[in-house]
Amino acid sequence: MTPKIVCVAGPTACGKTTLGVLLAQRFHGEVVSADSMQIYRGMTVGTAAPTGAEMQGVPHHMIAVAEPSEQWSAAEYVAKATPIVDDIHFGGRHRIVDGRPDPGTRLRRRTRRRRGAPGTGGPV
Repeated sequence: MTPKIVCVAGPTACGKTTLGVLLAQRFHGEVVSADSMQIYRGMTVGTAAPTGAEMQGVPHHMIAVAEPSEQWSAAEYVAKATPIVDDIHFGGRHRIVDGRPDPGTRLRRRTRRRRGAPGTGGPV
């Protein structure tokens, strides 16, 4: 069976964080943020990044990992997130990717199989 990644997507403040946490608690998982702005430190209010209380003890990744002065591309995000997602999988936990789709398509790029999903034309 091919390992699955659960994706929780939608606009800001629609309940993605709550659903991601509930799924992670129920299915022994960890959350990886695919929000294009939550990667930046010090922007928790403007990006609706989850608080410690909202995370409820569930590990969250790719939040506040870059300085606001840095510019990240979708490719840089994938390069940083891929080892994290792989570690979660190889640790026997479920991967829950939580994010707001944006023009950079980080969520779409991360959820495709790196080896090339049907219809993608090859590696992502």
